[in-house]
Amino acid sequence: MASLERNKKILLDLVKQPGNNFCADCGAPEPDWASYTLGIFVCLNCSGIHRDLPAVSRVKSIRLDFWDDSLVEFMREKGNSAAKAIYEKDVPSFFYRPHQKDCVILKDQWIRAKYERREFTGDDNYFKQAYSSGLFESTLWKKGKDKKQFLKRTFVLSQKDFTLRYFVREDSKVPKAVISMKDLNAIFQPEKIGHAHGLQISYLQEERTRNLFVYHENGQIIVSWFNAIRATRLAYLQREHPTVHDIDLIPQISRSSLKEGYMEKTGPMQWEPFKKRWFTLSSMDRKLLYFKTPLDATEVGAVFIGTESHEYSVREGPCRSMRGSRWRCGITLQTPGRQFVFMCEQEQEQKEWLEAFRQIIAQPMTRQDYIRESNWRRSR
Repeated sequence: MASLERNKKILLDLVKQPGNNFCADCGAPEPDWASYTLGIFVCLNCSGIHRDLPAVSRVKSIRLDFWDDSLVEFMREKGNSAAKAIYEKDVPSFFYRPHQKDCVILKDQWIRAKYERREFTGDDNYFKQAYSSGLFESTLWKKGKDKKQFLKRTFVLSQKDFTLRYFVREDSKVPKAVISMKDLNAIFQPEKIGHAHGLQISYLQEERTRNLFVYHENGQIIVSWFNAIRATRLAYLQREHPTVHDIDLIPQISRSSLKEGYMEKTGPMQWEPFKKRWFTLSSMDRKLLYFKTPLDATEVGAVFIGTESHEYSVREGPCRSMRGSRWRCGITLQTPGRQFVFMCEQEQEQKEWLEAFRQIIAQPMTRQDYIRESNWRRSR
């Protein structure tokens, strides 16, 4: 009969080994669950997704469950590195590999793609054709520009001319919009959009940010859309920067915000009443955008953030209520042309915003940043 304590000790030693000490699927540290059919160690969150795939994966806690000798030996023979060599043998460079803090649908579809559909073993490319073909088309639910309801729209993504088009009617030949891949960005925003599959697509329209909020009821389809956009963006960047290696282009394909949330903001004279606005801060283009609500189609305004040597700085304060402000935790952002005062509701929010601002100010400006700053000044 298997020794419970002996087998537990073996598993705890195995999970400390290089490769096993991070979740096989999202990279979370110190996983304490394992799939005893795949031979991998996973975190608690990913183990829940594996439970939905009983035909290919069965999980146990390495600390709490009973382990038979044969299963422990199987885990000893396999492990995360061995599984990765099989199930991640042929992952396209543009395909997004989710991290610990990513939304559930990204992790769910990554796990299903690896173990259920076996998309990356190199044996069958059927599923990969959907997001690798260079042309992707389907209907998505899209939020109206000035209305709250979501309506069905047909979207067409083309790698041939590097565009994303969408049509109001399925039989229409004239697109409502033709969006270039040049500045397009796509990120999952389930909490903001209010749907587990919510995807935000952003692009520049006359130097202002335009947001599209979409979803699809089928998780595989919306994640395929996301990766098809990434594939097309990578192809565009490869054309524009033929001498740059893919490893340097990958981070530019899609970019998450450094910080998002509500703050209160006053006008340029600082005697005007404070107004609550939704702010988005991006380290990639060094812009602080603000909107009336999180689901606004276009920004109300934007602030470019340079470096300290270009007279940009941020500090805590004022730390008291100002005229028209309900909140007490202040931030002062100094730019060459103006001082901005923001108010946060909680001290923790204030600290997070200060840290985010300082991170960008400390980041050296690139040639592209100088172009963005010049374009921003011309557009104001």
